[in-house]
Amino acid sequence: MRDFRKDHMKLPILALISSVAFANGIPTFNKDIAPILYQNCASCHRPGEVAPFSLLTYQDAAKRAGQLAAVTKSRYMPPWKAESGEIRFRDERRLTDAQIRMIADWVKNGSPEGDPKEKPKPPQFAEGWQIGAPDQVITVPAKFAVPADGADAFRCFVVPIGNTEERYANDVEFRPGNRRVVHHALIYLDTTGAARKMAASQGGDSYSCFGGPGFPPSGGLGGWAPGASPTQLAAGLAYPIPKGADLVVQVHYHPDGKPEQDQSSIGLKFAPKPERALTTMLVGTRNIDIPAGESHYEVKQSLTVPLDAEAISITPHAHLICKDMKVDAELPDGTVKHLIHIPDWDFNWQGSYRFQDPILLPKGTRVSIDYIYDNSANNPHNPSDPPKRVVHGEQTTNEMGLAFVQVALPNEEARAEFRKGLRAQLIKQFLSGGGSSEPK
Repeated sequence: MRDFRKDHMKLPILALISSVAFANGIPTFNKDIAPILYQNCASCHRPGEVAPFSLLTYQDAAKRAGQLAAVTKSRYMPPWKAESGEIRFRDERRLTDAQIRMIADWVKNGSPEGDPKEKPKPPQFAEGWQIGAPDQVITVPAKFAVPADGADAFRCFVVPIGNTEERYANDVEFRPGNRRVVHHALIYLDTTGAARKMAASQGGDSYSCFGGPGFPPSGGLGGWAPGASPTQLAAGLAYPIPKGADLVVQVHYHPDGKPEQDQSSIGLKFAPKPERALTTMLVGTRNIDIPAGESHYEVKQSLTVPLDAEAISITPHAHLICKDMKVDAELPDGTVKHLIHIPDWDFNWQGSYRFQDPILLPKGTRVSIDYIYDNSANNPHNPSDPPKRVVHGEQTTNEMGLAFVQVALPNEEARAEFRKGLRAQLIKQFLSGGGSSEPK
């Protein structure tokens, strides 16, 4: 029998491992691992993006092989918090159990590179506006300085849109000015002037805003996180932008080790007034009072859908000590649809989840939240040591329990009736000591 070892004594060790892998069916980077990384990781782990290192080449991945196995096994990465279920979302970055085992086997067997002919082409990423040339580009007023290190920053930028009549946007794209430090962004609308006042009180066109934007929004235009595609609504749908509204862009910044600056932009493409209308069910409660040391504090609340509607997206929200969140829809016939379940909520990875297909919510459907909070010393996300009592509020040490469910309705008349039906329920909840703010 041919002496395999002698034939390869002069080869570099990685080449030797690759040859053995090829002969024995061991996973290799080129054939098995690169496709996983390119599909689920490269949108962030590439030059100029928010992730601290690239994963486009074999050399990039091999020197971090052990780390890749650990963070994928724990499902810390890729950062997709929603649990797998019957309902699917757009832009999912969830690895299968088989993919996680594949990465572990690759690392266990020495992280071989494999046959170069089997390596797929690295993904290509668009440099310009993905929605095409926007009808309007809105840029935050001034560059924001992000320090080299320290705590993450949450900043709300207030930008007048300048529309003299109500307009409708069906395509919205957020473009971070500096992808190295922009972690995610949420886009709100304000017709009250409240955001301008908060910005003025902090001496400019922006203000610090951990948690929510600090005011009841007059609507929203979605959000952005690394790897997400722009919001492009289906035909017949568009976001209403009220006359005179301000755009309020909440940006989460993550220091990258050196001083940085960011000046992000939003591109809008407008459409005629749509036949169908969008609105938001805001399910939540102010009735949150968590004793210090309590490891399992449960918050529940629900609203009933006043008219037949289609759920388009969902944005669950809480602060630091929430650990588990579920949002369910119980249909009039008793069927329960699990809209979203995040079993390991992490405030740093919050986002808006768009359903792959609209979810029909017939009139009488009960949409409910069930959130669990851990205010004990065992919660690594607890900002207080020792733990302190936590109540509802906007501050870092306060908590929230909300779910924004965006729904589509047949027309503006249905939207008005839908909002009226929700408002009656919210007033009742508020008078009883719970509830959330007015529907949008």
